[in-house]
Formats: sequence, structure tokens, C-alpha cells
Amino acid sequence: MILLIRDRATEAQVEAMLEELGVYIKVAVDIDRRILAGGGYLHADCEAELLDDGSRQDAIWGANWNPFTQNIVYESLINIRPRQNRSMEILDIGIREQVAQVIHQLLGG
Repeated sequence: MILLIRDRATEAQVEAMLEELGVYIKVAVDIDRRILAGGGYLHADCEAELLDDGSRQDAIWGANWNPFTQNIVYESLINIRPRQNRSMEILDIGIREQVAQVIHQLLGG
């Protein structure tokens, strides 16, 4: 289940986002609006939720978050951009830090 998270997620929301994959949550983070969409099988589905909510594509970044270890993996197909990022992994340390801040603020850590 994909949820749009604007405020600190409840335990029930985290559990709902874990339903698809069980051990980690795929998220798309809007670093400008400081919100995220999480859950589901594809980062692109989370990205679509944010775009439908008014986010700009260039502000959205994909990652995986493990609620059990608090580990963040900064890899997603939605991160590949000819002008911003030429890899599935977020290469810019500043963007990685912003993604981590939003994830920790809204999901935990």
C-alpha cells in the first residue's frame, strides 16, 4: 500500500507500507516539500503519488528504508537523470543528506 506521508508516520502506517516487501519500504522523497510517498513494489508508483499531489519531478528522489535497522539505500531507477544524476544511486552528498533528513523526520531514526 502506498501512503503519502506529510507528518510523522504512525506505527500502523509503517506496517501498512511494509505489507508489499516485508523487510524494507520503497520511498520517493520530495526534498523541496519535505514529504514522501512509501510502500508498493516500485519507486515509480511512489513518485507518481507525489507528482499527483503537486511535487516537481526534479525534487523527487528514490530510496529504500529498513525500519528494523534504520538503514537507507539511495538506489532507484527514478534517480537516473541526464542533467542531475547519471546513476541509480544518488551521487550528490547534499541530496542524500536531504533525503535522509526527510526519511528520519517522517519515518523514524
